[in-house]
Amino acid sequence: MGKLKDVAEDKEHNLEVLGTFVRLGVVCWSGFIITLNYIELPMIKKTANTDITFVASIFGSALYSFGLQTNNGKGSSKPPVCPMAKKPEEIKS
Repeated sequence: MGKLKDVAEDKEHNLEVLGTFVRLGVVCWSGFIITLNYIELPMIKKTANTDITFVASIFGSALYSFGLQTNNGKGSSKPPVCPMAKKPEEIKS
């Protein structure tokens, strides 16, 4: 019975790690697309009017999932709720 519990906990940990890497990949991808919108590379032609609103919203959401929040100039007195910063005992209750 103890082995089964260890395997289940290991599987859960592996899924958490995979989820973190997926979110990190989304942050890198969206950051790269946003950066390409503002720089000119000789091998990539820049289009005239590129709307990056969707990519920027994904970038902001992915950053927020890590507990980072973009500053929009308004003072916020309440810190963001980040489940990754909580202890396992606090999450279960």
